[in-house]
Amino acid sequence: MRSKPSDSAGQAVLGDGVAGVALPKRADPESHVARSAGWRTALSAGRTAAYSLTGLFLFILALQLLKSGAGGLKPILNAVSANGVVNMLGFGWIGAYGVMSGSPVAAISLSLFSGGTISDIESFAMINGSRLGASFIVLFVGFLQYVLHRRTADGLFIGAVALLTAFTLWLPVLPIGIVVLESGWFDDVSVGAPGQLTSFIDVVYDPIVEEASALFPTLIIFGLGIAVLLTAFTIFDRALPNLEQPSLRVERIKEWLHHPLAMFALGLAITAMTLSVSISLTLLIPLSLKGYVRRDNIIPYVMGANISTWVDTLVAALLLENPRAFTIVFTEMAVGSCVSLFVLLVVYKPYSAIILSVARQVTHTRRGFALFLGAILLVPLALFLV
Repeated sequence: MRSKPSDSAGQAVLGDGVAGVALPKRADPESHVARSAGWRTALSAGRTAAYSLTGLFLFILALQLLKSGAGGLKPILNAVSANGVVNMLGFGWIGAYGVMSGSPVAAISLSLFSGGTISDIESFAMINGSRLGASFIVLFVGFLQYVLHRRTADGLFIGAVALLTAFTLWLPVLPIGIVVLESGWFDDVSVGAPGQLTSFIDVVYDPIVEEASALFPTLIIFGLGIAVLLTAFTIFDRALPNLEQPSLRVERIKEWLHHPLAMFALGLAITAMTLSVSISLTLLIPLSLKGYVRRDNIIPYVMGANISTWVDTLVAALLLENPRAFTIVFTEMAVGSCVSLFVLLVVYKPYSAIILSVARQVTHTRRGFALFLGAILLVPLALFLV
């Protein structure tokens, strides 16, 4: 008698004992989930890379357009008699209010200097002014949340603290920095762009700028540079990680965040990651509302954020191929760091008590907030037009 075909010949015994053809194995659900997560991660990384490269391309283009069109702004500055340290301080300050960020205004200042429109001291003053106005975005976001969502005044308080910290720390940097620049203490700290980068800029961007110069007046080119610069920063923002997600596990380090030096380091780190003090400071509002950060501990965070935000401005100085521009930014960063660290390590307790007390007073009533808002808007405008 012929034997039955074995299981290895293509048959299998089913669970109920009936012979049949082998069934294909079901896909592992966990494996499918892992593959899907891998694809999502790859797509996210691809989008981040695309946004970063596009933003970098536009950032360099904007600097070249601003440098080429800087001369078009000179007649306007002359018409309003805007020159000297005080006027440029107000110009940078009110400009940062207008674009809700300090970095674009600092880049514009360096472009004006490289284009020969303003001096190195005036550029330093304008950059310093941009630091004073960069924190206005925090107050603006806090105000919107207070009005539209009827939340507590925490956002307004944080915005007031951020602005007061910037005013009290970076205004003293101006006279000290001018002395340092005029004394030439950091004249040896002048880094130029690498030769390969310079060649790349000449080949890729010079034809674009030359074509724009042939088509438009210099003032239009300068305005186009501002538009491209703001677009570049917007695209850079899309490439940034969402720092409000629980993946950061801020809950696990709440106690650590109560120490001033820890908050200072956190401000340094997050601003270095985002390359924008506007973003890193605005994060204070949701972090405070969720209880991750105490309102009384945000001053060191603001200090650190206002220092590491100079990274993108240093890059802008390199791309402008002007070693003196790098010296200007380095001086701002070095003097600002010294002033901030002195306050943090030596007089932090009385300093923080004063800042927090004033912030509470100006946000306690509508009248007090209106007076504070009017003052911080009128002062830079008066400095610009005086």
